[in-house]
Amino acid sequence: MARPHIEPYVELNDAYRRFDIAGFRGSHCKVLSLDTDTGACTLKLRFDGGYKRKPGLSYSDIEIFVLNGEIRVGKESWREGHYAFVPAGYALDAISVPQGAEALVMFNDSEPNFEESRDSHRLALREAYTSLATYDDLPWMGNTLVHPATAPGCLLKVLHFDPLSEALTFLYCMTPRFAQDNISYHDCAEESYHIWGTSWLMQFGELPTGGYFWRPPYIDHGSFRCKYGTLAIGRTDSRLHNYFHYNPWSNPQENLYRAAAQVYRQRPMLYHWTASDGHNHPHGPPDFQQPDYHDDPHLRALHAEHGHAHDHDHAHSHDHGHDHGHVHEEQPRARRKASARR
Repeated sequence: MARPHIEPYVELNDAYRRFDIAGFRGSHCKVLSLDTDTGACTLKLRFDGGYKRKPGLSYSDIEIFVLNGEIRVGKESWREGHYAFVPAGYALDAISVPQGAEALVMFNDSEPNFEESRDSHRLALREAYTSLATYDDLPWMGNTLVHPATAPGCLLKVLHFDPLSEALTFLYCMTPRFAQDNISYHDCAEESYHIWGTSWLMQFGELPTGGYFWRPPYIDHGSFRCKYGTLAIGRTDSRLHNYFHYNPWSNPQENLYRAAAQVYRQRPMLYHWTASDGHNHPHGPPDFQQPDYHDDPHLRALHAEHGHAHDHDHAHSHDHGHDHGHVHEEQPRARRKASARR
């Protein structure tokens, strides 16, 4: 995601602005973070008393967390601590806010959008819709989902889990006097909003109620302290793995190399595949057995993305003028024979 590192940011210091977008007119917003490539964003919205919206859908997955007040969605009443995951194309019932409310609203795939409709799109993943009263209906659990685990005293409630990307949305609390001395970083981006309480990180200082961060991968954070306890909502965009160390001066590039070294030790074949020439196309039998292999539109897109025209030390059997500027030195014997025959 092309969101910059935002940390620490206390949104309570900034004023709301009118949110003049279809489906949200009559509300006010603060932009906490924004992906300038896709329009995906995390917003804090204020709905004044009397706000209403007709049934409709968005073409982005949306996550909603109610901070205070009441939001009525059809026959449901979403109050403080309510969480909803609304898949792209899923039509929510009519919305009304009788006396005002505030909520975090996250558009995961695109800029905010709304299309009035009583029916969900035929391709909407309806079974992914989630609606939870998180403060009352979910138990706290130990931090067993994240490996290695943090120090005792940090508890989780999992709100949403993506089985493909392993992205997580969760509530977490740090108990009074929680402390962890080591420093951590992750392969994923992570964000957090402090619903209540203040925590302290060595690199970024105190983050109070209303504090927010969007933290890209491989950025050091820690050690941690929490004097009176903290309640927050957090999200990641992929699997959350803790890399712990004690070097406060390491930079993201160095942390990335350490993470790659761990992959090399644990899964060397995967490391060699991901760290190979950068072509993203195989040089095995399909390259030679399929005359139209290089016409594949996916491969063309990959080549264009990497911005290079290849030229191997072997000739292809088509007329694409496909030039490679390097030689594969450890070419398997069968592959060399295939090249020689050409």
